Amino acid sequence: MQKATRPIIILEDDLDDQEIMREVLNDLQVGYRIDFYTNAKEVLEYLYTTKEQPFLIISDVNLPTMNGLELRKILNENEYLRLKSIPFVFFSTSSDEFAVKQAYNLTVQGYFVKQNSIPDIKGTIKLIIEYWEKCEHINSW
Repeated sequence: MQKATRPIIILEDDLDDQEIMREVLNDLQVGYRIDFYTNAKEVLEYLYTTKEQPFLIISDVNLPTMNGLELRKILNENEYLRLKSIPFVFFSTSSDEFAVKQAYNLTVQGYFVKQNSIPDIKGTIKLIIEYWEKCEHINSW
């Protein structure tokens, strides 16, 4: 499957953080389509209706209406969405022990704290994408 046909879903409600992510992903020239969402309900609607196989979901934890943890729980509990086997990581300013434990109890594949500098953010995003590109995964074929 070609990269450009597989989106990376960025779930981030802060427009400034979205712009930083857009800049970082453009600089990294990842080759994937980047889809930004501001709330989890939009992501669910997309996932329920698309035949596309997203490459990765990068989600904030703190979101309006439904937080990232609640979204992850729905993805795990819904058979149709669970079978999509989309890699899911958190990228958030929130790093309290409770949220991290909850995330891993929901089988999240990574929990990363947003750094304060664009070079540090770029390094983390590059690491996440390269990991999933090298990882053998049910959606690799």
